Amino acid sequence: MKVADNSVAAVVLKLPEHGSLGVMRSLGRLGVKVYGVDADPGNPVFKSRYCSERILWDIQTMPQQDSLRFLKDLAARIGGRPVLIPNGDTTALLISDHADELSQHFRLQVPPSAVSRGLSDKREMYFLAKKHGVPTAETIFPRGRQDVMDYLDSGNASFPLMLKFKNSWLQQQRTGVRMVIVTSAEELLEKYDLLEDPSAPDLMIQEYIPGGDDSVWMFDGYFNQDSDCLIGITGRKIRQHPVYTGAASLGICLENDFVDRTTRAFMKAVGYTGILDLGFRFDSRDGQYKLLDVNPRVGATFRLFVADNGLDVVRALYLDVTGQPVRPAEPRWGRKWLVEDKDVVSFYNYRKDGKITFWKWVRSMRGVEECAWFAADDLGPFVATILGFGRRFYSRIKKKF
Repeated sequence: MKVADNSVAAVVLKLPEHGSLGVMRSLGRLGVKVYGVDADPGNPVFKSRYCSERILWDIQTMPQQDSLRFLKDLAARIGGRPVLIPNGDTTALLISDHADELSQHFRLQVPPSAVSRGLSDKREMYFLAKKHGVPTAETIFPRGRQDVMDYLDSGNASFPLMLKFKNSWLQQQRTGVRMVIVTSAEELLEKYDLLEDPSAPDLMIQEYIPGGDDSVWMFDGYFNQDSDCLIGITGRKIRQHPVYTGAASLGICLENDFVDRTTRAFMKAVGYTGILDLGFRFDSRDGQYKLLDVNPRVGATFRLFVADNGLDVVRALYLDVTGQPVRPAEPRWGRKWLVEDKDVVSFYNYRKDGKITFWKWVRSMRGVEECAWFAADDLGPFVATILGFGRRFYSRIKKKF
C-alpha cells in the first residue's frame, strides 16, 4: 500500500506492548515518521526501526495539565500538526476529554468524551447496549458486599459467573487480576472480598456464557466524523491470554454479518468517531451473539484485521485526518495473526488443562501471516521480547529450585 502524502508525522502515545508496535510498523512502512511516547526506557517497542524518536513521559501518573502542556510542546517541536494516536483506556479518555483543545495542535479522530466514557465504563456500556437493542450478557452492579449477598439470596445466581471490573485496566494494575470465573456462592464472596475496594466499588457480576475461545468474535473498525465506518472487519479468537478470559493470542479473520451490521448500527446511533475495538461472544444456549466489551481506541489485535490493499484501522485514520481518500477493499478472510510469547504461555496452560496437544498447537499456526513481535524488516523488538521472556522464565525456574 502507498499513500500520496506521508509528510505528516504521527505520535503514538503510551506503548503498551505489541499493539503500539503494530501502529509504528503500519505507519512506518508507509514512510511516515512515528514518534513513540512512554514512561519505560526499556520498552521493547522503542527498539523498532520505525520509531523515529523515543520520548519519555509518564502519561499515567503525571498531572493532566502537565501532560497536556507536554503534548502541545511536542506538537510544536515536531511541526505540521502531527497525527495523535493514544493507547490504553486512561490515555484514550484523556485525549477524548481534551480533544477540542488538542485538535489545535494535533490531527486526531477520537470519540466525543461522553461517548468514550459511556463505552469504556462497563456499566454504562451495558445500559447503552440495552437501550439500542444490542444483545449483551446479563450483569448486575453491586454497590457493596450486602448487594452481593442479596443477589445470592434472591435465587437468581446461576453458576459459574464472571466477576469483572468495570474499570478493568486501572484495577488490573491494583490487583493483578482482570476478571475471574467463580463456581459457587462461597467463592464469589471470597473473591469479592479479596478484590473489591469498599471505598470505591468497581466489581460487577456477569453471567458466564459457555463456549471455547473460538466463540469470541471481534470487530475492528474506523469511523469518520459522520460516524460512517470506512473500514470494518470481523474475526474470531482461536486462543487467548490469559487463558479463557484474555485477549487474542491467535486470531483469524472471518466474516460475521451479524457482528458487522450490529456494530456499525450501534456506533452510528451513539455518534461514535475514531478507531474501535470490541468483542461479542456467541451464546449457543439461545443462538445470540452478545456484546462483551467495547474499547473506544486502537486495540492490541488491530493488525489481525487487514484488507487486501493493506488498509487497517490505523492507516484509515491517518488517511482520513490528513485529507486523503480511504479506499475500501476486501478483507483478507482467513488471515491469521499471532502473539508469540503470549501464545506459548497459553499453550502451556491449555495443555495442562488437557485442552490442546502439541501437534494441534503446531497445526493451528498454519496460515499465520503476521506476528506481533517478529518481523524480518524490524528485528529489534522481537529480540528484546525474547530476551525478556527468557529472563522471566529463568527467574520462575530458579524460584522453584
